[in-house]
Amino acid sequence: MEKHSEDVKNILGLQLPTDPRWVDLTKIHLEEILTDHAYCEQKAALTCISLVQKNFDKEKVVAALSPLVTEEWGHFRLVLTEINKRKLRLGKQRKDEYVNKLIEFQVKGGGPDERFLDQMLIMALVEARSCERFKRLSEGLDDKYLRNFYRRFMESEAGHYTLFLELAETYIDKKIVRKRWQQWLNYEKEMILSLEIRGDRIH
Repeated sequence: MEKHSEDVKNILGLQLPTDPRWVDLTKIHLEEILTDHAYCEQKAALTCISLVQKNFDKEKVVAALSPLVTEEWGHFRLVLTEINKRKLRLGKQRKDEYVNKLIEFQVKGGGPDERFLDQMLIMALVEARSCERFKRLSEGLDDKYLRNFYRRFMESEAGHYTLFLELAETYIDKKIVRKRWQQWLNYEKEMILSLEIRGDRIH
């Protein structure tokens, strides 16, 4: 637990590690957690498409996120294959309370730079928390194959998290980015404390 907490802060910047009881709950809800994971990957691909459309004038955003669309959709297919292999079913997409609460913190009525910054930082935060959850699964699941399965996802998400921070700093002053990022991290910590621990959700 202590080592995980250090990794969360030092590597990902997150202020609070996931409650270890979460992994125990996911063992009970395997079909649900795989379903939720599949939709998370699908939504990530769709969000990257939207960000490319909104930021068509930012060459580095377009160049970086275009291949990410393919990667995220490939992840969706990987999870779907795992669901089918285990003779489980892809369930209905559920409301993502975590992401919806993050959206509430986005700047309202700001200028283009402020909106762009929050778009990048909310994606960085979602990827960082996903990476941390995948690390939990890679270490805590009983199924060896699934532990390796989630190890690969963890490594991928870590790269995505830094990509969005780097894109933000490409177009916005680094000091402004870091100040706002800290505000996001503090907000996410309090938000995590307020959310119910559920084993049928990635977030």
